[in-house]
Amino acid sequence: IVGNLGIAYASLGEVRRAIKLYEQVLEIAHEICAASPSAAERTAARRGEGNALGNLGLAYADLGEVRRAIAYYEQALEIDREIGDRRGEGADLGGLGNVYAALGDVQRAVVYYEQVLEIDREIGDRQGESKALGSLGVAYKNLGEDRRAIKLYEQALKIAIEIGDRRTEGGIVGNLGIAYASLGEVRRAIALYEQRSEIAREIGDRRGEGNSLANLGQAYKKLGEPDRAREVWRQSLAIFEAIEDPRAAWVRDWLAG
Repeated sequence: IVGNLGIAYASLGEVRRAIKLYEQVLEIAHEICAASPSAAERTAARRGEGNALGNLGLAYADLGEVRRAIAYYEQALEIDREIGDRRGEGADLGGLGNVYAALGDVQRAVVYYEQVLEIDREIGDRQGESKALGSLGVAYKNLGEDRRAIKLYEQALKIAIEIGDRRTEGGIVGNLGIAYASLGEVRRAIALYEQRSEIAREIGDRRGEGNSLANLGQAYKKLGEPDRAREVWRQSLAIFEAIEDPRAAWVRDWLAG
């Protein structure tokens, strides 16, 4: 229950509060593992440790504390491999891929994402498969391979729609917007950013809404509409500041420019 509360607070952008709850879960799991006489109980406790460490990695990544995030993900990965939790292993590898991508080591991120995709297909995790394809799309976009990225996004989007995963659908729609903007198709990108904003508001994804508004502002700037760009950037900044997202600094710079 405590761990689920942490996830709920993280989804609302209250990451610091979520971290405190994940730390409680980790402490409880340590205590249970040390006191449990049976192998089954210890394995369950170890799984709890792995989940808490993975959630801490995600939380610190959201706060921009990437080195700390890597340390937590690596601890989680070690535990999940030890107990044979393939789903958990995939989540840890995906988190590491995201962090290395944020550090600019995109080729290393691709290696992690490909491992995630293999695991998700092996265990039949359609949601995970969609996310892994989307992550690979982002990586290839960052490597300058926009057309390859779009193909991966389209595969990911098809799966997300089929399984009704609105959060993943929204993220992929936003990434498609970024890819088309890079190719100079700015009007098409704007339509996708607006669609992304609508999905984010519908599901209460504050971080996603902030991202889509930030990108929408960039698109309007490219079209030579600076006043409209500043209007949506101000909305984006208010969201990023409220949830302590490090991207707030970028938006402040854009508004000051």
